[in-house]
Amino acid sequence: VQLVESGGGLVQAGDSLRLSCLASGSIFKIDVMGWYRQAPGKQRELVANITRGGGSTGYADSVKGRFTISRDNAKNTMYLQMNSLKPEDTAVYYCNADVGVPGRYKYLEVWGQGTLVTVSS
Repeated sequence: VQLVESGGGLVQAGDSLRLSCLASGSIFKIDVMGWYRQAPGKQRELVANITRGGGSTGYADSVKGRFTISRDNAKNTMYLQMNSLKPEDTAVYYCNADVGVPGRYKYLEVWGQGTLVTVSS
């Protein structure tokens, strides 16, 4: 099982980006998914997460009203729409998911390799 992020890049303050996270492999189902980020010299922090049905989402205070998390279970894909980007949003963004795999009783926590988002002022 692997998660692959895409959509990062260099943008200017005020611009928008949409990140995607595609899960692949031997997957029975995917439970909670989330986006984390890690800026240089800082700890990794939760940006947003979403339940399997999409009915419950959570956001870090710093991104509320600007970022929107969503998912398409049919495509095993999660998204993060980022609007009104600020220089302080600059970080490597990681995808995280609790994945049910055949033959395993507990969910497997999986991380992506990260995608870099750089916001210039």
